[in-house]
Amino acid sequence: MQGVLGAFHELDSAVEAIEELKQNKVGDITVYTPTPRHEFEHVMKHPPSRVRVFTLIFGLCGVTFGYWIPVWISDYWPIVVGGKAIATWVPFTILGFEVMVLIGGLMTVFAMFGLAHIPRLTTTVGYDPRFSSGHFGVWVEADPDRVDEAMTILRKHGAEEVRRER
Repeated sequence: MQGVLGAFHELDSAVEAIEELKQNKVGDITVYTPTPRHEFEHVMKHPPSRVRVFTLIFGLCGVTFGYWIPVWISDYWPIVVGGKAIATWVPFTILGFEVMVLIGGLMTVFAMFGLAHIPRLTTTVGYDPRFSSGHFGVWVEADPDRVDEAMTILRKHGAEEVRRER
């Protein structure tokens, strides 16, 4: 993976550089910040997280399993009380809800780790310790023929340092 890293001291300069890089479609962009900033969230425009799909699917599987367990048990060991139905949904709702929360919650955590690639076994390309103490980093993954264009854009917007990586 070849690209360009730009170090910015000013937030607005980094945001403007990202806007122009996205406008010119230079390549994939990664931003390093000391703290989360909403300006980067707006300019990067990430799609909605897919974690909620895992939560929905496995929550529905959990509630189904939570209802199925007592129905299955009631079928094998029925307790007949006054001619009432053996398997009714009302008393089984508590177990269905609890299993839904358990399975849905566990799969949400696993999906967050899986989709975020945690643990990351390799070092992140383009990271610099300055980005934890006040500077903003913009890493642009670019084809070899577009590296110079990316460097020009980063310098134009006031990057303190621009360098090629890998």
